[in-house]
Amino acid sequence: MATEDENAFHDDLGPEEDSSIISVSTWTTALDTGDTPKHSIFPIVTYHSLISLTPFAHASSVLAISPACPSTNHLHHHRTQTRNIEAFGRKVTTTASHLIGPLTDPQSGAHYQQAMSEMHKQLRRPGVQRSVFSMTRASPAEVVRSKLSTREIQHRALAYVPDELLASIPDEDDNAYSLFQGFQASFPELTEEGKKHHGSHRRRVSRGRRLIDEGKPATPDSPHALQRLRKDKAAMMHELEMLGIRKNMASSEIHEIDNKIANLAGMRRIILDRLAGLEQEETLLEHDVMDVEARIDVAQELVDEAESIAQQTPTKSEEDLALDNDKDAPGFMSQSIYEKIPSTATTPSKSKKPKNVRRKSVPILHEHFEPGTNIRDIRAHQDRITALDFDAPFGTMVTAAMDDSVRVWDLNAGRCIGILDGHTASVGALQVEDNILATGSVDATIRLWDLSKAHYDPHGSQFGTNEEEEDGMAFENPDDEPVEPPADSMSDCALFTLQAHVDEVTALHFRGDVLVSGSADKTIRHWDLEKGRCVQTLDVMWAAAQASATLATGEGSWRHTGGNRAHANDADFVGALQVFDAALACGTADGMVRLWDLRSGQVHRSLVGHTGAVTCLQFDDVHLVTGSMDRSIRIWDLRTGSIYDAYAYDHPVTSMMFDSRRIVAAAGEDVVKVYDKVEGRQWDCGAGVLAAEAGTKASVVQHVRIRDGYMVEGRQDGVVGVWTC
Repeated sequence: MATEDENAFHDDLGPEEDSSIISVSTWTTALDTGDTPKHSIFPIVTYHSLISLTPFAHASSVLAISPACPSTNHLHHHRTQTRNIEAFGRKVTTTASHLIGPLTDPQSGAHYQQAMSEMHKQLRRPGVQRSVFSMTRASPAEVVRSKLSTREIQHRALAYVPDELLASIPDEDDNAYSLFQGFQASFPELTEEGKKHHGSHRRRVSRGRRLIDEGKPATPDSPHALQRLRKDKAAMMHELEMLGIRKNMASSEIHEIDNKIANLAGMRRIILDRLAGLEQEETLLEHDVMDVEARIDVAQELVDEAESIAQQTPTKSEEDLALDNDKDAPGFMSQSIYEKIPSTATTPSKSKKPKNVRRKSVPILHEHFEPGTNIRDIRAHQDRITALDFDAPFGTMVTAAMDDSVRVWDLNAGRCIGILDGHTASVGALQVEDNILATGSVDATIRLWDLSKAHYDPHGSQFGTNEEEEDGMAFENPDDEPVEPPADSMSDCALFTLQAHVDEVTALHFRGDVLVSGSADKTIRHWDLEKGRCVQTLDVMWAAAQASATLATGEGSWRHTGGNRAHANDADFVGALQVFDAALACGTADGMVRLWDLRSGQVHRSLVGHTGAVTCLQFDDVHLVTGSMDRSIRIWDLRTGSIYDAYAYDHPVTSMMFDSRRIVAAAGEDVVKVYDKVEGRQWDCGAGVLAAEAGTKASVVQHVRIRDGYMVEGRQDGVVGVWTC
C-alpha cells in the first residue's frame, strides 16, 4: 500500500520535488501505525500546515483565503509555475485525516518531526515562495469578479444597504404608523385588503345580486344579515383607520413644509444682508469714481488753460523783433506785458457748467423687502414739512419746512448733505431731477440749484476740496444723533433766481429746459431755463372768462367751491402743475383741471368733476390722476376727457403721486393710502400702522412721493419716513 502511494506521489511530483519522497513516505507510515508523539506542538503545527498547504490544493481556496490576490490574467500566467506545488498539496490533502488522527504510538515522534522538517524545507524553496507571493497581488474586487457572475454581482449591489441608512432608520416611538400602513392609506387600490374593502364599499351592487338580496327575507336576526353587518362594519372601520392615517400624514407634511419655509426665510435674510452689503460697496465705489472724474475735469481745465496761455505768449524771436521795431518809439514800459495777457474771448472761464452727476447703478434692495417695510425714519425738521422730493431710490432727497429751511439729504446714508440758503421765506414747492433742484417760496421767487457742487459727501469723498481736509463726520456711527454738515457745504450750488411773480409760488414743475410755475397772483408763468427768463404768462382768470363767453355756459366760468379747504386763503389758487413738451396740466382752487397748449397759450380742454380745490395731479400718456380737497382721487382718460375711476377718503387729499404700479396719497391721516393698480386693492402704509399695533399715535402725513416702489413721506412733526410699497 505504501509502495502504491509512493508511486503515485512520484507521478505527480516533478524532478525537483523528488527528494521529498522519503520524508513523505516515512510520514505516511508513521501515521498508519499511530506512532505520533502526544505533545502540544502537533495540533499547532497541523493547523498551521493546513492553513499553509490547503490553499494549494485548489485555486478557489487560494482566492478565498489570501488577503490580496493577483488579477485573473496574472493567475493564469503563474499557473504553469505552480503545477508542481498543487500536486504536492493534493497529496497532503489526501492524508489530512491521518494527520488529525489519534496519536497512540509515542515512538513515532521522530518520523513526525522528520516529515515536518521536510515539508518546511520544501516551502522555503525560492521558487515555491515566488509562486505563493505572486498569487497574493489581486484585489478583492478582482477576486469577486472572477468568482461571481454578472447577475449575482448586480443582485448583491442592489440588495446592499449602507450603514448610514441603517443608522438613520426612525424609531418606532416617533411614528404612530408603520411604512406599510402609510402605503395602504396612500394607495388603497394597490393592496389586497384595500381592493376588497374599497371595492365592496364603493362598487355598485350588480342587478343579479340586488335581486337575490331582495328575494331573501329581511330578518335582522338571521346569520346572513349578521354576517353582512359585520362585514360592513369591518369595511367602514378599515376606511376610518385609513382616513386617520391620511390625516396624520397630511399634518406631518404641513409641519415639514413649515420647517422648509422657516429655513428658506433664514436663507433669504442672509442673502438680503449680503445684497445690502454689496449695494453699500457699490455706492462707495461709485462715489470714488465720481471723485476721480471730478479730479480729471479739474486737471483737464488746467491743461487747457496752460495751452491757451502758451498759444497767446509770443516767442523770444518775435519779442526781440517787436523791440527792434519800437526801439525809437517811447511808451509805457509795461505795455508789452499787458499785450501778452490773453483777451477775455480767449481766456477759458473758471465757472463750471452744471454737471449732471447720475448714479450708474440702480439700487434694487428695496424691491426685495416686504411691502410696508420701514427702511428708516429721519428727523428732518422741527416743524411741519411743506414740501419734499427725491430723484431716485437711495438717492438725493430735498425737504422744506415751516422753519424756513431747505435741507438736502443722502437717502443711502441717511445723512444731511447741507442746507440751502437764499430764500427769505419758507418754501412751499420744489422738485429735484438729476441733481438740478428748483424751489418756489413764499417770497415770490424761484431758485435753481446744482446739487452736484456740494462740498460735503457723507460717504467720505469731498468734491472740490483738498485731500488733506478730510472730514471725520462721514464715518460717524449712523445710530448716533444727526451730525450737522459743514456750514459752507452748499455755498457753490446756487445757479440763478427767477423773479416775475408778485405773490407766493404755490406750484412748479420743470422738464428739460422748460419750467412752469403757479402763484397766488393767479397767473402761470412759462420759463426758459436756458436763457433764464419768462417767455409766457398765462392768466387763469382770463382763460376762465374766455371759456365762459365762448361757450355761453357756466362750464368754463370760475366756480366758488366753498370753504372746506385747510387754509381758507388764496395761497392755493394754483394747486398743482405738470408740463410735458408743449402740454400743460393745471389744477386750481375752483376744482377745475385745465389742459393748456403752451404754443398757443390757450386752454385745450377743461375737466370738470372735483367739488373742492385741486391740490395735486400727475399724468402719463393715457391717464391723468388728480387729488382734491373734496376728499377724492379721480383718474381721467386723456383720450376722451371722461372719468375712468375715482376713490373717496375720509379727509382732504393733500398730496398724491403714482408710479408704474401704485398710487399713493396723503389724506389727512397718520398713514399713506396705497392703491395697487395690478392687484386692484387698497392698503395702508406708514407709521400709523406700527403705532396702532403698539397702542400709540403717529403724526399726520402731509406730503408723499414714490418712485419704483420706494416711498418717502413727510409728516407734520418734521419726521420723514422711508418705506417700501
